[in-house]
Amino acid sequence: QVQLVESGGGLVQPGGSLRLSCAASGFAFSIFTMNWFRQASGKQRELVAVITSGGRTNYADSVKGRFTISRDNAKNTVYLQMNNLKPEDTAVYYCSAEGPTPKYYYWGQGTQVTVSS
Repeated sequence: QVQLVESGGGLVQPGGSLRLSCAASGFAFSIFTMNWFRQASGKQRELVAVITSGGRTNYADSVKGRFTISRDNAKNTVYLQMNNLKPEDTAVYYCSAEGPTPKYYYWGQGTQVTVSS
């Protein structure tokens, strides 16, 4: 059974940091591209960061220089280190796994991140 379980969300003050984790199981994690998306209330889901099976990364302009995506294939886990958080980063954050064909695309259940003083 495929599972993606996010953790690490919470309430943080502006300027603070959080590290999100997404633990994967039930598929060949190491060959999948892993993504972090977010969806703020009343807005469309947006792609935040991507890491390929080979370790290449890409980021949305809004988070470049502040967020870092990484993966540990031995632990089947992808991370999102978020620094210098801003109120506009408030959203539900989802990880997704993108396989070799569209048939193999999986989503986690999301974790809430709230940036507020």
